[in-house]
Amino acid sequence: MRITRRAALGGAGAALATPAIAQRGGTGGGRYPDRPIRLIVPWPPGGSADAQLRSLAEIAGRKLGQSIVVENRAGASGTLGALHLKTQARPDGYTIAQMHLSVIRRPFLVRNPPWDPVEDFTHIIGLCGWMFGVCVKADSEIRSWADYLAYARANPGRLTYTTSGIATTNHLAMEEIAEREGIELTHVPYRASNEAAVAVASGEVMSVADSSAWAPLVDGGQLRLLCVWTAERSPRFPDAPTLKELGYDMVVTSPYGLSGPKGMDEGVVRVLHDTCKAALFDPANAAVRANFDMPLEYYDTAQYRDFIRRRAEYERRMAQRLNLRID
Repeated sequence: MRITRRAALGGAGAALATPAIAQRGGTGGGRYPDRPIRLIVPWPPGGSADAQLRSLAEIAGRKLGQSIVVENRAGASGTLGALHLKTQARPDGYTIAQMHLSVIRRPFLVRNPPWDPVEDFTHIIGLCGWMFGVCVKADSEIRSWADYLAYARANPGRLTYTTSGIATTNHLAMEEIAEREGIELTHVPYRASNEAAVAVASGEVMSVADSSAWAPLVDGGQLRLLCVWTAERSPRFPDAPTLKELGYDMVVTSPYGLSGPKGMDEGVVRVLHDTCKAALFDPANAAVRANFDMPLEYYDTAQYRDFIRRRAEYERRMAQRLNLRID
């Protein structure tokens, strides 16, 4: 299989009662929290993750009796929050950040890894992900996933697809699908998911494999949705089959969660987990997730740490297999 790269990397349960707050951490023995907590969101304001995390912070802050202040630190492919946790933040529970797959992946794409994604952070809770899918232009001759594969087999290398960048979750998933099917696709990365979707609607690229920035164009009739990558069909697009229905044992949602610096007190971690879980399952946060088609991907602390370990190994294997580098 050969994938042509034409650009560099672009840019369950019910709600809980309010958890006990009178925890004594390991950084001074006082009640936790006794002052505001900072939550670093490594993206600009206004996006889906920013909206979901701001809602979660507001709800959790009310339950804690201390505000959780969102601080946006955009840049470096969404890794500035992790960098701050690794190099500057104290493990006292007052600085946490979004943990997402680019943070886990990055050490395997660069010559000098900036962190160990398993050992250099205290992973707290898994929250949610995104709905990914594959779309073509509405007037395309490709009308189904079977048509997509048939075209690729009949035209090796001519079927182009776009994503929001090389070595993104969706790019790796398409590499995996192409390898399983024995087809040759041409990857045309764009800087952002909305740009990728518009490129397909305008005829610049034949298909988009990305998160649901394409949804308004599907609703508007400019794009045709061939499949979604969630565990179940999307309530918004019930006619689109999942990858599992199409024969792939794959669910691709790029789950994210919250983590802190290495060495946090486990009592503090428990307070943060319990409070954030209650906020995650709050109807107000559920409404935000539904608005952005964000599937629930809740993991408790032990489950999330295991997920990080397993995902790091997957990212290492994929980077080696595909010889992916960004430096």
